[in-house]
Amino acid sequence: MRSLPSISEHIDESLINKVIQENFSELAPYYFTLTSNWFVRAYNHWKDIDKFVIIIYLIHQDLVYFRQNGLKINYETFYEKKSIEIDKINISDISKDLAVPKESIRRKVLELEKLKVIRRTGKKIFIVRDTLYSAKAVDTLTEVANILHEFNKVLKKEKLLNKVYSVKEIILAIKENFSYCLYQFNKFWFIYINRWRNELKDLETLAIGMVVVINAVKNKDFVPKKNMRSFHKEVMGSDSRGVNAMSISEITGIPRPTVVRKLKYLIDKKYLHMNKKKLISFNAKDSAFITTKGMVNKNMISLSHFIYKVFNQIRIINS
Repeated sequence: MRSLPSISEHIDESLINKVIQENFSELAPYYFTLTSNWFVRAYNHWKDIDKFVIIIYLIHQDLVYFRQNGLKINYETFYEKKSIEIDKINISDISKDLAVPKESIRRKVLELEKLKVIRRTGKKIFIVRDTLYSAKAVDTLTEVANILHEFNKVLKKEKLLNKVYSVKEIILAIKENFSYCLYQFNKFWFIYINRWRNELKDLETLAIGMVVVINAVKNKDFVPKKNMRSFHKEVMGSDSRGVNAMSISEITGIPRPTVVRKLKYLIDKKYLHMNKKKLISFNAKDSAFITTKGMVNKNMISLSHFIYKVFNQIRIINS
């Protein structure tokens, strides 16, 4: 029989944020790996990130239903479903929640219908099983578990916890209460993409920019200080080598002409820098630096809330 979890052992959300702020350099490679890889996978599904986001949004409505009715669905059960039925979802709801113009949503939904990814009957939308399976959160689950594992290691090093759960233990705990954990991740993720969409106008631009960012963060010569403020300053211009447009195209799957056009936008806005060899590096200047810093701060607050919800749940499951 499992022992009941102690309320006093619950890790406070403000403490989680403090730990992230003070140890950001240890978590950053895993966090930026998740963000960069998610967009690459999203684009590879239907060559349009927004279409993938729409599918995730529709699947999320099922998770909302489970939450409202106190249902706990594990990983295997969730993906065994033949299809997902969403009742009374209209274009205006999707447009408002995803911050995408109504006409764009209507066009993309019609395209998804033609691809037989979804089907509509009146106001009901059905996500077919093959679509649900293709959107299965396999890699995302592992990358989230990696972040939580590294966060757990920091907690132990700071003597805030005695135990470090392995990545495997974390994955198994998430799978046990999958509907709850995926619900919390999607909440965090929709906030994240809406913030950046509002700034950069489209998610393909963000996907391209994230490849340049991860190239800087994982540069072996980049050894930043631990805290977030120092990390943000030191990562700018730290990648002296850079990456070219062709490599970004190959990594993301986005056609090279599109990559070149969107890189120009990011360079003109001073998010990125191009050297004489036409290699791109992350070196935000002026208002772009202020915006990037503000985005990271806001997203870390959102990440703290996600970790607060999910990591405490994992501790309860493993108690």
